[in-house]
Amino acid sequence: MENKIQNQYSPDYVSPPGDTLLEVLEERRMTQAELAERTGRPKKTINEIISGKAAITPETALQLELVFNIPASFWNNRERRYREFLAQQEEKERLEKQVAWLKGIPVTAMIKSGWIRLCRDKVEQLREVLNFFAVTSPENWEGIWLKTHINFRKSQAFQSDLGAITAWLRRGEIEASEIACAPYDAKKFQEALQKIRALTVEPPEIFQLKVKRLCAEAGVAVVFVPQLPKTRTSGATHWLNPDKALIQLSLRYKTDDHLWFTFFHEAGHILLHGKRDFFLEGTGVASVNDQEKEEEANKFAADILIPPADLKIFLASVQQFSKANIIQFAAEIGIAPGILVGRLQHDNLLPPSHCNDLKQKLEWA
Repeated sequence: MENKIQNQYSPDYVSPPGDTLLEVLEERRMTQAELAERTGRPKKTINEIISGKAAITPETALQLELVFNIPASFWNNRERRYREFLAQQEEKERLEKQVAWLKGIPVTAMIKSGWIRLCRDKVEQLREVLNFFAVTSPENWEGIWLKTHINFRKSQAFQSDLGAITAWLRRGEIEASEIACAPYDAKKFQEALQKIRALTVEPPEIFQLKVKRLCAEAGVAVVFVPQLPKTRTSGATHWLNPDKALIQLSLRYKTDDHLWFTFFHEAGHILLHGKRDFFLEGTGVASVNDQEKEEEANKFAADILIPPADLKIFLASVQQFSKANIIQFAAEIGIAPGILVGRLQHDNLLPPSHCNDLKQKLEWA
């Protein structure tokens, strides 16, 4: 994607509307005292408008229209542009002191991903990032994201970067906001999960759209967002509002067994743990340690993918695992063989180096 530098014209100075009023008075050879008398305004008020200390109110603009035959809209627009300029200057001065905050945000990666525009000016780049996060300052960003709790599977072996994690999560929210969903219905979602389980044997170009559609019909938005460097997340879930939940997936491990386990793990949080606020776990970020809920979500994912009773029969019927009996059993229960391989490896029943060619590798288009 081509990243174009964004240039915006911002004047360095906008004169106060009082300057224009003074020009009109001089042109008409009218004194401030006479204008005050004609408008019924105190002379002090007229003087303060000319000096920029007082604003031209809509009422004053109407009076100036009657006196000078210059439309009130002209004076109102002149005042508005001046006040906007003052506000922009104040904001620029405030943001100039906060530019250093960008060092903790993966700006380059976000630009490369097409999430934000590349701006030549550092203050404009800061405004672009704040707009992405829908906040007005780094302090507000911290107030939202450092206090936010999100259920998401994250490697405990590495320290993730908070800026990268929040950018990834925010991108998920943005994409989910564009997905039209029916009001959340737990029963419909459970039914959708059974249909989605059957999609594990399909390639991404088929299952991705069907997963999104089935979940949206039950009130859950599903988005696939590539992880940024140092994000190290595979999935996340939280409620966008009481009627709409979000499941966000990253393809961190790029194999079907990890993708599907992550998806059903996040689905488990939605079904088992209700409409909670964000819940974040892991190291290196603000977190809440709730191992019990993680274990519940893990069990939910494991059991829906491979029913315990079926697995017990399979384990009792084979003396040694082979690609043939793995493929056969996976076909019998209607899941991709890679999922079964991942489960056997996780349970230390199959060496990590065995049967990995049965896992489907996934890549971003």
